[in-house]
Amino acid sequence: MTPNDFSTIRDLLRYAVTRFNGAKLFFGHGSDNAFDEAAYLILHTLGLPLDKLTPFLDARLLPEETAAVLKVIERRAADRVPAAYLTNEAWLGNYRFYVDERVIVPRSFIAELIPERFTPWVDDPDAIGNILELCTGSGCLPIMLADAFPNAQVDAVDISPDALAVARRNVDDYELQDRIKLIESDLYAEVPQKKYDLIVTNPPYVNSTSMGKLPPEYRCEPQLALAGGSDGMDLVRRIVAGAAERLTENGLLIVEIGNERPFAEAAFADLELTWLSTSAGDDMVFLLTADQLQR
Repeated sequence: MTPNDFSTIRDLLRYAVTRFNGAKLFFGHGSDNAFDEAAYLILHTLGLPLDKLTPFLDARLLPEETAAVLKVIERRAADRVPAAYLTNEAWLGNYRFYVDERVIVPRSFIAELIPERFTPWVDDPDAIGNILELCTGSGCLPIMLADAFPNAQVDAVDISPDALAVARRNVDDYELQDRIKLIESDLYAEVPQKKYDLIVTNPPYVNSTSMGKLPPEYRCEPQLALAGGSDGMDLVRRIVAGAAERLTENGLLIVEIGNERPFAEAAFADLELTWLSTSAGDDMVFLLTADQLQR
């Protein structure tokens, strides 16, 4: 294919959908089908509004514009690079974040719960003073938490200095330097000795069997941020074990574990996990109270 084979965005969109479907791409980093992903990549590459495809469908393109779009389409189809790495952006709700290959592409069911401020479990959101967010990656969740809990200071932790460099860029973009502290730490090891009203985490939780079956798109991401050991619970066990001494008397621990509910219930059989409802059902995020953990 050459740029001369295409005249309009409509031509490129049709080609991209066919190319993506033919390549049997996996869609799990923002869109769930070839059409939406193709439209997003084309509009982004051309610097057009992401929510206005129709007015531009029959716009004629310059050869260099067509060439740029074809390059992106081919990288997505041939190299299986996630769209977010091609555009250096990812969205959670209305929040845009910078991303690159140093972090996994942001995706979290906790992000659905933050705007609701964890109702009804948090009685007074304005009284939340300190939040600890573990395994922060790109810094997306602490930014959303700082927004939802305006009186809170947020300590955001990751073991990867590369991930924290990306998180720093996002914290700076949202001008939250005064409210979000980034900490390089293996979970609690370097965390200040203070009590937190909330501990929130979306840690690596993919079990070893599932790791071996991941689509190529997921293998482009840092495996450190995905792999959770034989049952996916290696880090989750450490997070739960250390939470009691870090929480205030009425504090809450909120943990995302994806599709690993059976492993989580086996790992914490002595605890009554409360499962929070998300768009994917009641299997993705669990909650424990300080009282449960301290008992």
